[in-house]
Amino acid sequence: MKKSGLHTAKPYLTLLAGILILLLLGQFLRFRIDLTDEKRFSVHPATKELLENLDRPIHVDILLTGKNLPGGMRRLQKSMEETVRTFNAYSSENITVSYFDPLTVTDSLQEEFIFTLADYGINPTNVFFNQNSGQQTQLIFPGILVADDEYETGALILKGEQGMSPDQILNTSIENLEFELSNAIRKLVNPEKGAIALIIGHGELSEDGGFGIVEALDGQYEVFKVPLDQAKSIQDLSTFGAIFIVGPKQTYTDRELYLLDQYVMHGGNLVIAAEGVEVNIAEAGGNGTFSFPLENELDRLLFRYGVRINKDLIQDLNFSFIPVMGGNFGNQEQLVPLPWPFYFNAGRVTTHPITKTLDQVNYRFASSLDTVKADGVIKTPLIFGSENAKILPAPSRVAFSDMEKAPKMEEFTLRNLPLAYLLEGEFTSLFKNRFVPEDFSKDDFKESGRGKVVVFGDGSVFQSQLSLQGKQPLLLGEDPFAQTTYANKQLLQNLVQFLSDPEGIIASRTRSLQIRPLNKVKISQQKTFWQGVNVALPVLILSLLGGIILYLRKRRYSTS
Repeated sequence: MKKSGLHTAKPYLTLLAGILILLLLGQFLRFRIDLTDEKRFSVHPATKELLENLDRPIHVDILLTGKNLPGGMRRLQKSMEETVRTFNAYSSENITVSYFDPLTVTDSLQEEFIFTLADYGINPTNVFFNQNSGQQTQLIFPGILVADDEYETGALILKGEQGMSPDQILNTSIENLEFELSNAIRKLVNPEKGAIALIIGHGELSEDGGFGIVEALDGQYEVFKVPLDQAKSIQDLSTFGAIFIVGPKQTYTDRELYLLDQYVMHGGNLVIAAEGVEVNIAEAGGNGTFSFPLENELDRLLFRYGVRINKDLIQDLNFSFIPVMGGNFGNQEQLVPLPWPFYFNAGRVTTHPITKTLDQVNYRFASSLDTVKADGVIKTPLIFGSENAKILPAPSRVAFSDMEKAPKMEEFTLRNLPLAYLLEGEFTSLFKNRFVPEDFSKDDFKESGRGKVVVFGDGSVFQSQLSLQGKQPLLLGEDPFAQTTYANKQLLQNLVQFLSDPEGIIASRTRSLQIRPLNKVKISQQKTFWQGVNVALPVLILSLLGGIILYLRKRRYSTS
């Protein structure tokens, strides 16, 4: 009996209807299943919220381009594109991506464009690759540009800690892709600024007048200089997302300590960067000078919170240089670099969102930190010194002439001194079981509260150095003599972002991806076998399945 045409077409119509239903459902139901162990193609909830609330299309230019990129750079390039496409899958608006080589800009505009990239922190770097003619170099820009219809911003992608291998730097950069891209989008679409207070009136910010902090946070936060003696109540400080005390030299009164204490008890974020000693560097020439204990009464507050800034100075053999006058050449005074272990670089950091993958931070005349018992407070060290350091209790000699001889290595035995602490949890007020200062009501007093306190044993960590000519403040972290920029600016930006929103996109910096390198011995020994498995085996399997299907069809539809 002959089958009807409708009966023959029924399976095809069913398949077509199923495809149409799936397409319609796809317009309303959007989902992704990430089967990777590290959730490589998932995003942090804060990033997801940012993308879902986008109100405009975004375009991303990947600046890492080139025909002869090494394998690691190609992997980073591919990861950048995959991250953008992952963001697009979660976004309420379209996020497009393209490649752009800054070196293709016309000569008349190229220099200006490269300076613009440098303002975003995207500096060019050289990579090496092998060709038949020998080893060649190529200039690359490992960053991205993010733009909407009106504005543009950028971010450097290739980042790592001092001492990392190239593979580790690449893997770390891939781990931070989500944060760097989402942070660039946030700056573009959410221009709302929080408020940051810089306390003045006690000799704070004496080196640069606050220029380094203001410039580093420009466009993201509004920075106000606040004379603490003019604050009348806690409410005057509660509007600030964080309060910074940087390099205090004079004594804080009980009234001022009470305001700071209650600000923390009410959930505020307090950052104190202060030395335990005072040194006049202008007197370090000739016979030298001495460091003397510095009393500003902040140690009473910090001791109750669980940290003590000691009355000493750290010398570290991971030192930087200080320019000193080395005589005259003709009529010109000559500056020469002097190894100065009181100025040193700290490149050992924890995996906390504030410091993960952070490069070296420059310290100048830093004091050591100790922790003390404080119930309910969690103390997290953030930055450490090198493996060769020593401590000089005050009073101690500070003289350029002491650097004429090589340091005695046997004296530098201290390893990984903690240089910064984050304090979190339930704080107990300094004024518990005490009379509150005049002008304040006991009814408004809180004995405890949950805030955050960050302590640095160096008052210059967030203060800019001065240029050699003109004595103008430089960008935060910029060394005028070594012509190197340290990570002090990035540290400040990460710190403020964490204090403002610890569960926000800054939390995505804790992401970790595992490196799975191929076994080179097995590759050499089993190369032919695995080539056969990957090339010939799929063909054999398909041929076998095709033969089985053909046999079954013949058996089913053949007639006697």
